[in-house]
Amino acid sequence: MTKDQGLLPLPTSLALYRTMQIIRQTEEELAKCHQRGLVHGACHTYVGQEAIASGVCAHLTEKDSVFSTHRGHGHALAKGMPPRELMAELFGREGGCSRGRGGSMHLFSPEIGMMGTSGIVGPCILQACGGGYSSKILKNGTVAVAFFGDGAVNNGAFHEGLNMASIWKLPVLFICENNQFATEVPFSYSSGNPSVGNRGAAYGIPGFEVDGNDVLEVHRVAGEAVARARCGEGPTLIECKTYRTRAHSEGMGDFTYRTKEEVAAWKEKCPIVRLRRGAVGNKQWAVGGTAGQGGTEPDQAGAGEGEIGEQFDRVDAEVAALVQSSREFAEASLPPSPESASTHVYSSPGIALPGPDLPGSARAITFVAATLEALDHAMANDPGIFVMGEGIGIRGGNFTTTAGLYKKYGPERLCDTPICERGFVGLGCGAAMTGTRPVIDFMFIDFINDAFGEIINQIAKMQYMSSGRLKMPILLRGCGGIGHSAATHHSGLYHSIYSHIPGLRVVMPSNPYDAKGLMAHALRCQDPVMFIEHRELMSVKGPVPEGHYEIPFGQGRIVREGTDVTVVAISFMVQHALKAAEQLAGEGISVEVVDPRTVSPLDAEIILKSVAKTGRLLVLDEAFSPCSMAAEIVAQVADRGFNDLDAPIKRLQSTFTPTPYAPSLEKAVVPNVEHVIAAIRELLDE
Repeated sequence: MTKDQGLLPLPTSLALYRTMQIIRQTEEELAKCHQRGLVHGACHTYVGQEAIASGVCAHLTEKDSVFSTHRGHGHALAKGMPPRELMAELFGREGGCSRGRGGSMHLFSPEIGMMGTSGIVGPCILQACGGGYSSKILKNGTVAVAFFGDGAVNNGAFHEGLNMASIWKLPVLFICENNQFATEVPFSYSSGNPSVGNRGAAYGIPGFEVDGNDVLEVHRVAGEAVARARCGEGPTLIECKTYRTRAHSEGMGDFTYRTKEEVAAWKEKCPIVRLRRGAVGNKQWAVGGTAGQGGTEPDQAGAGEGEIGEQFDRVDAEVAALVQSSREFAEASLPPSPESASTHVYSSPGIALPGPDLPGSARAITFVAATLEALDHAMANDPGIFVMGEGIGIRGGNFTTTAGLYKKYGPERLCDTPICERGFVGLGCGAAMTGTRPVIDFMFIDFINDAFGEIINQIAKMQYMSSGRLKMPILLRGCGGIGHSAATHHSGLYHSIYSHIPGLRVVMPSNPYDAKGLMAHALRCQDPVMFIEHRELMSVKGPVPEGHYEIPFGQGRIVREGTDVTVVAISFMVQHALKAAEQLAGEGISVEVVDPRTVSPLDAEIILKSVAKTGRLLVLDEAFSPCSMAAEIVAQVADRGFNDLDAPIKRLQSTFTPTPYAPSLEKAVVPNVEHVIAAIRELLDE
C-alpha cells in the first residue's frame, strides 16, 4: 500500500477499480474472441497497463480530448467508450465506435472526446498539441492528452511536439506508457537516455517518473498536471513505468525477446490486485476515520475488511455481466453495408457563394493581394481561424501572404513557428479535429513534404475513419514551381502526388480572380485543402472584384474559346497557353484553353466537352510526366472521349529530373511558350 491510498475516499478507489476491471475483462474477452476468429485483424491489448488510462482519464470531462496510439483500447474505455462499441469495432461491425472502418488501431468517439487512435507512432503527440492550441483559441478551458509508448519518445514527433507545447504553454498532458518494449525492441537498447520523465526539463516543462502500476500515484500526479493545464500553466510530461503482460498483438510470439520469468514477475505487480489489496487493508476505512480530502463517506465509515471486499466483489460481478452483454451485442451487430465503403471520404459540399460576372472595369490587384483579401475576410468572420508558419507573423510571410494580419488579429491567430513542418502540420490536424480552422502556410511545398505522413495518414483519412463525425477544415497553402534559379529544394509542385490521395482537395489557381474565389471557398470547406500557388504567379496582376465571392471546387473554366485544338493547362501553364494561343491566332489557328482550377476534384466534363468540339487535345503540366496529373487527364479522355479524337493526345511537361540551378539548365527542363506553340503545330499536323 502506498502512502496515498489512505488519502482517497473509498468511492474514488472503487471507481478507479471499476474502470480498470472494465479494461481488463474486456481485453481478456477480446483475446478469446480473437482466438475464435471474431477479430479479423490485429488486436493490441492493454492488459497490465490499466492503471495509467484509469488514473489519468478520471480527471477528464467529455469536452477534454484524448489522442492515442495503436494500443488504445484502455484509453477509449477509460474515456467512457462502452465496451460493446469497442468489441463491435474489432468484430468489424456497424455498431462499432468507428462503424467498422478502424478495428483495433483506429478507435474514434469524438462525442466523448476520444479523438482517435493511430497505427502510426507519434502523430498523437502532435494532434494533442493541436487540441491544446484549439483550447487557447476558443478559450474553453479544455485539456488535451496524448498517450504514447516508449517507442514514440525516439521519434521526431516527440521533440517537435514537446517543444511547441512548451513555447506556447499549451494545456497538454504527454503520457508516456513505458512498457519496456517498442513492439519487440527493448527501451534499454533503443534509447541513449534511460529516463523519459526527466526529458521534460530539456523543454522547460515539468517532467515526472511514476510507478505506472500504482493507480493512486498516477491519479495524483495526473490530477496535479490537469489542474496546472487548466490554470494556464502549460504542459506536463509524465512517464509511467509499466509492462504489458500479453504479446504485442494477439497471436504473435512473445518469448523470443523477453522471458516467461520476466512476464510472470510483472504479473505479480498487477495494478488491479494491488489497488484492491491496499483498499481492503486500509485501516482508516475499517475504523471509520476520515478518508482524506473527501471526508468520511457513508459506505466506508466503520467498514470492515469483509464489507469493503464485498464492494469490490460486486464491481467484479457487474463488470463481468457488462462485458458478456457487450460481446453479445457485438456479435449480433450487423456488418457495415458494402455500399458505404466509399462514403465520408469527403464532407458534404456546402453552399458556395457564386462568383460575380467579371466587369471590365474591375480593379487590378496581384495574385497575393487577392488571396490576402479572402483570408482577411474569413478571419474577421470566423474567430476560430488561425495561421501558422515560419515568418507569417510580424513579417507577413515570405511572399507577403499575411501582410498586416498580425496587427489586426494578434500573435495567437498569426503564430510564427519553429522550423518543424511535421510538428505544426500535425498540430493543425489536431486543431481541426477539436473545433478550430488552421491555415498552415508552408512557404514552399518542398518543405511540407517533411510532413507527408501527417497529411496522407492522418489529415486525409480522419473524416473517413471517423465515419464523418470528425471534420478536417484545414488549409495547407504555399508556393511551388520552377523559376528564379531556386534549384531543387524550392521548385517542386507535387500536385500529382497529393491529388492521388483520397480525402484531400488540391487547388491550383492561375490568376488573381480565381485565387481569391478559390481561397474564400477553401476557408469555408470542411475538407482538407492543399492550395498551391505558383511562384511565378504571385506578383501577376488581374481584375478582382472587391466584394466577397467564392468559386466552388471541381468547376473548371474555359479561359479562351477556340475550335481547332483544346489545350488543358494547369496553374502557371495557363499563362503560357494563353500567350501561345494569341500568337497562333495570327496564323488562323483557333486554340481553346481550359483551366481545371482544381486538380482534385478534376472537372473532367468541361475537358471532354471541349475535346468533343475541337477533336484534338494537348495537356500542359509543369510536373514531369510519369504518373502525373496530365497522365490522368489523358487517361480519362482516352477512356471516355476516344471517339471524339481526330488525332493522338499530346502532353507537354517538364523533363524527368530534379530542378537544376543554372538559368541555362532551368530553361532547358521546363516548358515555355515556344514549346507550347511547337506542340500545337505538331498536333494539328497529325
